[in-house]
Amino acid sequence: MYRFLLTPRWWGINLFVVLAIPFCVFMGTWQLGRFEDRVQSHEQAEKQPDPSTRAAKPLDELLPVDKVTSGRPAVATGTYADQFLVPGRELDDRQGFYVLNMLRTDSGKALPVVRGWLPGSASDAKVPAAPRGEVTVTGDLQASENARSKGVDVRGGLPGGQLGMISAATLVNLVPYDVYDAWVTLPKPEAGGTGGAMKPVPAAAPEGSGLDLKAFQNLGYTGEWFVFAGFVLFMWFRLVRREAEAARDVALGLVPDGAEESGAGAAGPEGSEVGADRLKAGAGGSEAGSDGAGAGPVGSPDAASSQDAAGSEDPAGSQDPVGSETPASS
Repeated sequence: MYRFLLTPRWWGINLFVVLAIPFCVFMGTWQLGRFEDRVQSHEQAEKQPDPSTRAAKPLDELLPVDKVTSGRPAVATGTYADQFLVPGRELDDRQGFYVLNMLRTDSGKALPVVRGWLPGSASDAKVPAAPRGEVTVTGDLQASENARSKGVDVRGGLPGGQLGMISAATLVNLVPYDVYDAWVTLPKPEAGGTGGAMKPVPAAAPEGSGLDLKAFQNLGYTGEWFVFAGFVLFMWFRLVRREAEAARDVALGLVPDGAEESGAGAAGPEGSEVGADRLKAGAGGSEAGSDGAGAGPVGSPDAASSQDAAGSEDPAGSQDPVGSETPASS
């Protein structure tokens, strides 16, 4: 009954099933592993002390920025140079902008320093001046932003002196010196009151370290891949069952096979001619029956006239010549 599984058509179906199910299981397991990694990193982050409370270290010792060094206090010394405003940033449910200054260090590179946040629009805004001369800043270390970072504006077209994303890839096109692939945010207002009107920008958690929406998306993808694997297996069993039932019906004679159907098709024209003859014969019989039905009543005028004609012609024609010749001979 299951010999059809060895046909070329079913070889293709079986090969697809054998390849599809392991692939779906692998992808589901991979997505589940990504979700578990996020849960584990989130638990580790909660057990560790706040990075901002740890001892500050020189900037070069904390680079490159990763999940461990993100948020750690970094120390850098230099002089402030170019200033930029970063619009479209929200703080305490209010719209505003960051005030960012480039701190040129002795290494020749510049470190982006977010001095604080101001409410309102960045256009024609009055910003407190940055300290002059050599300064030493201690700020929470952050990785360069990307297109997925919160508040980033990648549309472009901003006025001069503004930028939509804090990253080395963006700043190297705006300043004539090298830029660190990181930035710091000052946790306290600047000394001397020059930044007293600005609010400190809190450090953000490193990307991919918490149970955010993306983490639960990984969990949802896990369920989808496992559902796909189950669906493939279900459809394979359903097709096998339907094919087996069809083969059983043919074996029991419930459904004619291909040979019987072709034989019936070949005899079709002759059978139709015989059927036509039989229909004609049936039509003739019905006409005769109708004639007999018309002559059936005894008291009908047609019947009486036919009987009178038969009785008057046949007997008279047969007896008159005999009667006339017998007397003449005698």
